[in-house]
Amino acid sequence: MTPLEDRATGCVAGAAVGDALGGATEGWTPEQIVQRYGGRVEGIVPPFNDDWRNARPIAPYHKGDGHITDDTLMTHALIRVYEKAGGHLDAYAMAEHLVPELMGERRWIPELEAEALPLQRIFLAEKWIVARLHYGHADPREAGVGNIVNCGAAMYVAPVGIVNAADPDAAYAEAVDLTGAHQSSYGREAAGVMAAAVAEAMRPGATADSVVATCLRLAKDGTRAAIEAVCETAAGLGHWDGSFEALRAAVRPYDTVADTYRDQGLGARRPSRVHSIEELPLALGFLMIAKGDYRETVLGGVNYGRDADSIASMGGAIAGALGGLASVPQEWVAQVGQASRTDLVGPGLAAAGVGRRVHADDVARRRGHESAFAELDRA
Repeated sequence: MTPLEDRATGCVAGAAVGDALGGATEGWTPEQIVQRYGGRVEGIVPPFNDDWRNARPIAPYHKGDGHITDDTLMTHALIRVYEKAGGHLDAYAMAEHLVPELMGERRWIPELEAEALPLQRIFLAEKWIVARLHYGHADPREAGVGNIVNCGAAMYVAPVGIVNAADPDAAYAEAVDLTGAHQSSYGREAAGVMAAAVAEAMRPGATADSVVATCLRLAKDGTRAAIEAVCETAAGLGHWDGSFEALRAAVRPYDTVADTYRDQGLGARRPSRVHSIEELPLALGFLMIAKGDYRETVLGGVNYGRDADSIASMGGAIAGALGGLASVPQEWVAQVGQASRTDLVGPGLAAAGVGRRVHADDVARRRGHESAFAELDRA
């Protein structure tokens, strides 16, 4: 593999593995996780509820046992959109390409243990994309307004960082444009910052510290404040085990989702300039504690609970991009791929190929502009 392919596959496979490991612990507290599994989770575990089909009627999904969730389904769908579009994406690409991906072709859905349309698995906040763009004919640039504000866009936006590898400013701008069709406010902002984090992690010589510095440089409003607060706290911690109370205290002032995760107040998930999603700051916090190490970054998110699959997936994407495919434990890649009946490496190679073509087009366009401007400015 080229370094581009190595980092891209590390990012995409790393995100999927984090997603699968975190799926089992999603929605629970660290104490409940320890009680259920007899200690901290160190790898693939069974579902939290043995009777997973009936435990939560609104979400009868087989989480755990190495099954990827909607985070990875959406990430892979976005990579296919890039392949079809063959260039940079904007909000209109969401309407033209992503909507057909979600509602036009049956795929194997591990959590349903059946082939189904991705639309039939994704969460309500992602179903919004189809409702607004396909049925509501909303302007794609504004379609995200009115949706619940959450991590829905940030959770699958890592491919934007791969396509804009080593150019976090461009990744941020593209992600903010693209996800206007899905999210608004700090949910959309988090998507931009997450894409920038991956783009920086793809850069040769990047570190966990440089990723966080890039995020702080680009992030706005409550998103920036939350990342700063969490990462300042993380800098004083030596390991994820024992960090959860301090990290939760750091993010709490910016998070609209209550400590009782599934019992929300009226202010939850509403637009705000002073709030932030929880998942991205926590992913960056665990990345800092682990000093970029993939395994420890992901296990921090898995054992933190709450939205564990998205925290571990985001952290896994960034750490995987930093360390390349070899940094992701290969036994996890194999087990998750087999359990989910899903190729975890191929999509990363596809994203790298798109990135290579897009970069060539960008260079040609930039040289054309430089030539035209030089002619305009000639004395």
